[in-house]
Amino acid sequence: MRIALRKVHDSDLPLFFAFMSDPESVRTAAFTSEDPTDRRAFGAHWRRVLADGSVVMRTVVADGAVVGNAGVYGPPGDRQVTYWIDRAQWGRGLATAALSALLDAVPERPLHARAAADNTGSRRVLEKCGFAVTGKDHGYAHARGEETDELLFTLPG
Repeated sequence: MRIALRKVHDSDLPLFFAFMSDPESVRTAAFTSEDPTDRRAFGAHWRRVLADGSVVMRTVVADGAVVGNAGVYGPPGDRQVTYWIDRAQWGRGLATAALSALLDAVPERPLHARAAADNTGSRRVLEKCGFAVTGKDHGYAHARGEETDELLFTLPG
């Protein structure tokens, strides 16, 4: 399967909303918005993201179909990566390919990431792309309604 990254189009947002409000995906990610089904909050969030010149956000396209998004955000010295792939596409290597392509397109280092400690899929993606666990955290995960362990990752410079 061929993947490509491109700029986010407004027409991608309804797909992103569907991907990012899927209950199983949300539970796996754990650290999400307070209410992933709130379209108004989702729209406001994406307007801010796309208007922020420091954010690099891309649509992930696989064989011509939109399957998710990937990006880099945050202040210098604490730049974070994020990615979200449609659950129907999990297990096909798309998140790894998308993150790898994003890392090729964004040369700044170090980069950081966070993942729920029990999200083995995301952990594998990050490790395959060169990230290493550099710490642990514990915080409230809206998607689970409980405190959840989190792993902190770094891709060094």
